[in-house]
Amino acid sequence: MSASCAVTPSVRTELSKRLTFPAQTRRPRNKCEISRRGFAVRGIVASGVSVMGSPPPSAASQPIQGGERLAFKPEGYNFWEWRGHKIHYVVQGEGLPLVLIHGFGASVFHWRYNIPELAKKYKVYALDLLGFGWSDKALIEYDAMVWTDQVIDFIKEVVKEPTVVVGNSLGGFTALSVAVGLPEQVTGVALLNSAGQFASESSKKQEEEAEETVLTKFVVKPLKEVFQRVVLGFLFWQAKQPSRIESVLKSVYVNAANVDDYLVESISKPATDPNAGEVYYRLMTRFLTNQSRYTLDSVLSKMTCPLLLLWGDLDPWVGPAKAEKIKAFYSKSSLVHLQAGHCPHDEVPEAVNIALLDWLSNVVTEPSSPELSEV
Repeated sequence: MSASCAVTPSVRTELSKRLTFPAQTRRPRNKCEISRRGFAVRGIVASGVSVMGSPPPSAASQPIQGGERLAFKPEGYNFWEWRGHKIHYVVQGEGLPLVLIHGFGASVFHWRYNIPELAKKYKVYALDLLGFGWSDKALIEYDAMVWTDQVIDFIKEVVKEPTVVVGNSLGGFTALSVAVGLPEQVTGVALLNSAGQFASESSKKQEEEAEETVLTKFVVKPLKEVFQRVVLGFLFWQAKQPSRIESVLKSVYVNAANVDDYLVESISKPATDPNAGEVYYRLMTRFLTNQSRYTLDSVLSKMTCPLLLLWGDLDPWVGPAKAEKIKAFYSKSSLVHLQAGHCPHDEVPEAVNIALLDWLSNVVTEPSSPELSEV
């Protein structure tokens, strides 16, 4: 179990003040944003899986769409204890470590076509963030820094070597903040349709936030919470129905070839966990409504390692304009456009694997400094 908070107090304080995920504002919505409503209605399967990803009923690696597929083990792969909670992870291959971080609601099984291929040349880790996948569904107050701390401690205690971090959607922003919190050990970052907003995009919302009154605190908020529980309870029940899952997945996968039984089953089964509904409620009402503290520019301005942007240009939520803006802001970045939606690693895995392997071989090399391997 990790007893430490890997982000130093000064770094954690700075990140907590200035980083952000997409949040809804009162201006017209654009394709570079993931709105709060979008998450509430479709977000449970936005990343291809529900609030609790779980492995599907396949018994072995199969050469289907995208190549070899991650084998299913009903008992899971490996577990690491972190702050009293079980964290599920997969590890395959040898070489320079890669750490894969899934998006909102996903699990390690969303990297089903990437892990086997990348593991042919690298040591690949994929972990389930707390509250998702086979990791514990902890009833805590979720904040972006919880996952940042989790991944940093995972790299320090399990990986123990210089590492490249790869993240999709929510996992993308987590990857960036991990690189800032652990610069001596993160040698590169790859983002696939990452969540995150620049400060200029969220300033209007911050200006419009009114001071909380007594009436708001003791009357409006309690009534709002009751209403939210009813509405979100219904949405959670609806979202875990197989037919609904398939429909929503097809709305974010431009190429629906991989919207198969494997993926649908990985969404419909896990919602039976006793804490699944409560975790979903907390994420929707607390985490997703308190993201204006975190901005992309504050993270990128502190990062020093190479950055690869693998972007599904047909993403209905986070379009290519966001990738172009990140590239313009951060000089050490490379951009690869893909004909895919929000989850290119599962929609066009072969293209993602080729681009990622090419970037790794040309840009990121294992550091020669002996001190790094001793962190």
